[in-house]
Amino acid sequence: QVQLVESGGGLVQAGGSLRLSCAASGLTFSSYPMGWFRQAPGKEREFVAAIGRSGGNIDYADPVKGRFTISRDNAKNTVYLQMNSLKPEDTAVYSCAAGVVWGSTQRRSPAMYPYWGQGTQVTVSS
Repeated sequence: QVQLVESGGGLVQAGGSLRLSCAASGLTFSSYPMGWFRQAPGKEREFVAAIGRSGGNIDYADPVKGRFTISRDNAKNTVYLQMNSLKPEDTAVYSCAAGVVWGSTQRRSPAMYPYWGQGTQVTVSS
């Protein structure tokens, strides 16, 4: 079975940093583009970042551009999200997802990601 397990979430003050990890198993990790999404209570899930199978084709949502960095280590079957200069509005449950091979117009769509982790809570205090 495919399993994605996020870790690294927690409570941090505004301006601080966190590094999220997502460990994948049950799939050929290097065959999948990976994405990070987040969802705050009462709000729709929103795209955060995506990365191609070999670490290229990186895309960021505008609110996190310049602050967050997505990366992957295919040898470790892990995708990361380095989050710097965190803001209270970054507070959400962050989920990683394994996607299909997509084009540039599809990378931000949750429908393109058949496998999802349970999510990890990130809380940024002001």
